[in-house]
Amino acid sequence: MQVKILSFGILKNVIPASTLTLEDATTVGGLLAQLQSELSARHLEERLLQGIAVSVNAEYAHASHVLHEGDEVGLLPPVSGGSSSPAIVTHLTREPIPTASLMQSIRQPADGAVASFDGVVRDHTRTRRTLFLDYEAYEEMASTQMRQLAEQAVEQFQVRAVTIVHRLGHLLIGETSVLILVASAHRAPALDACRWLIDTLKRTVPIWKKETFEDGAVWADGEPFPDAIALHGAAALPAKPEQEK
Repeated sequence: MQVKILSFGILKNVIPASTLTLEDATTVGGLLAQLQSELSARHLEERLLQGIAVSVNAEYAHASHVLHEGDEVGLLPPVSGGSSSPAIVTHLTREPIPTASLMQSIRQPADGAVASFDGVVRDHTRTRRTLFLDYEAYEEMASTQMRQLAEQAVEQFQVRAVTIVHRLGHLLIGETSVLILVASAHRAPALDACRWLIDTLKRTVPIWKKETFEDGAVWADGEPFPDAIALHGAAALPAKPEQEK
């Protein structure tokens, strides 16, 4: 059975409008379970589907609603304008990061500034020509850490919204590896939060970069962990067992 999927708001960036073939699903709840599984396989956060509403043929529908061939299913995130709570979006992806659409989706009329950091794969490191990069992560931990950083930035800098998206896998020259967006009523907190986020992410979120050059490949040197995280010196290592006399 096939249904037509329409997605709106932030969901448009990860679930484009399409015709979806349902595998075992016959209800709205089954459809959402299938979509969650597909998001997980693409290393996107399933939480993007939490708290949404669903329509079937332009009418709100419950999880138990039975679907039929050709139904038009809308995926509806919470609508804009009714809440003053911070808007936080964080996820890892192996797909190209849709920079322009994410920038557009974070903007609201109350914002006086949107600060951005767009980390792009460059074609060299020092005197060596780069061919491509590969990123890997401790994904469960990285997702949690990114979310916590976004929440801390909102509280610390009093900004309205934060988006953090980091790419994993194989990246070519010119592709975006990490995108950070911060929306605020004023430019100073937006700029300060954006700078703090990328600096802190690089030191604390478990993501690693392997750079392939014309003459070989290396794992990039990471920035030192903050003292509160790093283990230092012999005291951090397990004691050696005493030798038997």
